[in-house]
Amino acid sequence: MNFGGGFKRGNGSWVVMEGDEYDSAFFDKGPKFLHYRPQIAVVTSVEFDHADIYRDLSHVKGAFQQLVDIVPPAGCLLVCGDYGDALDLAQRAGCSVSTYGLRNPAEWQAIDIVVREATTSFTPTYKGRNEGTVRVPLIGRHNVANALAVYAIARRIGLSHSVIARAMELFRGVKRRQELIENVSGITVLDDFAHHPTAVRDTVKAVREAYPGRRLWAIFEPRSQTSRRRVFLKEFAGSLGMADRVIVADLYEAEKIPPDQRLSPLELAAAINAGNRQAGASHLPSVAEIVRTVCDEAETGDVILIMSNGSFGGLPGRLAQALQARSH
Repeated sequence: MNFGGGFKRGNGSWVVMEGDEYDSAFFDKGPKFLHYRPQIAVVTSVEFDHADIYRDLSHVKGAFQQLVDIVPPAGCLLVCGDYGDALDLAQRAGCSVSTYGLRNPAEWQAIDIVVREATTSFTPTYKGRNEGTVRVPLIGRHNVANALAVYAIARRIGLSHSVIARAMELFRGVKRRQELIENVSGITVLDDFAHHPTAVRDTVKAVREAYPGRRLWAIFEPRSQTSRRRVFLKEFAGSLGMADRVIVADLYEAEKIPPDQRLSPLELAAAINAGNRQAGASHLPSVAEIVRTVCDEAETGDVILIMSNGSFGGLPGRLAQALQARSH
């Protein structure tokens, strides 16, 4: 789930910011994005998450509907057409609505998607009209969709294709989004913030596409309020099971989740193996055990993808150091 907002300043410039549906503070349990007054709002997806805040998907959609309601009539709502629950929001919008996406029919679409190493190129089209190729130093279809949304908004506010294409090519990404930590003896270590099953799935698929033919490890720490609960056990099993080797760590601060709601890492590993025995999923409780296992078993050509929405006990750096020591 995500929301991007554009805010017009008096001097003609724009302020761009990201907001989300999580609560604002301990004294304000309303969504952060209801404190904004965007002229342009981008809704990338609407899915159930934040099980500590929301009861179900309908509760989440209600929060996003409140966001849509505050976009002024002269504003614009850009919605990803690949998510039906996001499209539902457009029905009540009091402003102009535009759609974008990769899979379903939409005004803005991305075609001719090509991935080469850490760069993806694609062609934005508007109502079937080719806008010309752009390149972004990112991987994954989800990042293509995000870049397409940025392109659509930039065109709406008057920027030319050449200006947008140049800016996208110069973009260097952000930390903890398929971030390269180390290349050691042909072993690649990546760190990513993924913690929702959809994000895990998209990240695993992106890394698989960017590193074809290489064995992919997925190392996952259930750390968020939702991922530590059983609510997405089946979905996590499907997402993680797309890797060649899976390690599930202990839940972060498991004692803070009621026992009857708590995700079992052992059960998750078993569910992954039931769906894909080739994944060789296992539960390793500690960072030290994970580092030792990877150093014992990793081979030249392997890609190690670490996913957590927290520090994961410093695993990315500790693993990189251990692999360097092993190589020496």
